Amino acid sequence: MKIALVCPYDYVYPGGVASHVSHLKDHFTRMGHKVKIITSLSKRGLRHNGDLIAIGKPLSVPSSGSIARVSLSPWLPYQVKSVLEREKFDIVHIHEPLFPMLPLSVLLQSHSRTVGTFHAYHSKPRAYWLGKPVLKKCIQCLDGRIAVSQMARQFVSRHFPGDYEIIPNGIDINQFSPNVPPLGEFCDGKLNILFVGRMEKRKGLKYLISAYSKIKRQYPKSRLIVVGPGTRLRKDYEKQIEESNLADVVFAGYASAEELPRYYRTADIFCAPATSHESFGIVLLEAMASGTPVVASNMGGYAELIEHSNEGLLVPPKDVGALTYALSSLITDTSLRQQMGAKGRLKAEAYSWERVAQRVLNYYE
Repeated sequence: MKIALVCPYDYVYPGGVASHVSHLKDHFTRMGHKVKIITSLSKRGLRHNGDLIAIGKPLSVPSSGSIARVSLSPWLPYQVKSVLEREKFDIVHIHEPLFPMLPLSVLLQSHSRTVGTFHAYHSKPRAYWLGKPVLKKCIQCLDGRIAVSQMARQFVSRHFPGDYEIIPNGIDINQFSPNVPPLGEFCDGKLNILFVGRMEKRKGLKYLISAYSKIKRQYPKSRLIVVGPGTRLRKDYEKQIEESNLADVVFAGYASAEELPRYYRTADIFCAPATSHESFGIVLLEAMASGTPVVASNMGGYAELIEHSNEGLLVPPKDVGALTYALSSLITDTSLRQQMGAKGRLKAEAYSWERVAQRVLNYYE
């Protein structure tokens, strides 16, 4: 088959949807299909084998407590029409198909079999409410609908009822593995707590720092490692750390695809204290595949992945006391950390990209 995968965000910038699209493309190609990704690119010189079709210019816009880098251009509909007429895809698979402007333009102009995958969950979906009369007609252009989790399905079906197949995000279980070597600089006898994510309010880093300030007093041989691109909030977090007189907090910044698995293996505990809008939780899956026990907020897609007291511990969002207690429980029990890490790895194997890509392909057929 000739397949188009439409990525709504800047393909150069790291993110869960772009990663999802990239892995599908790689596995479909290995299966013998011809695949092209339609997206926007902030770096036109990005090396590729003609499998990326760049349309529009990515601009940063606020979106549900985050920043989305989306494709905008007055010529975008004409560019989309030209690409679709030239390529004649058998399947057009649009990720976040109701998102402006690129996904919606492809959806409205595609004459191929069209599938949409819904990734998001929002507590205040203003765009859906405001645009519902128009979007209700647009979504009828889809031949198939996929949601990455129960939460994502509940969210979109509440506004646009219909049949949604749940096919989750996947994980590269070879890239994220207990066999990956840890980072030697952090193997000094201190217990490492890891946070991975953008420094946005909804990721809950300030609650983890507050919990860590209590942890550090009880367990001096502990360290907090923060991995992820910084935002304007980093100064606020640094001020919080300074006011608490906290030592051993490391802002590692952005980690490459090669470095990130090593951070997970370096960690004794992975913590995801997000406060809202998490439909799946790919970082949890990365930690689980690495054999690292998890402490996470009990909400949304996180609770679909983690069974409390099995692969990790779930705590109420924004509850510093509960977060501190959960972290302390794992810090003091090496055997429990090992058991949860092993169970997490076992569950993660069911989410391998080989299995997920095959399920998507079966859905096409």
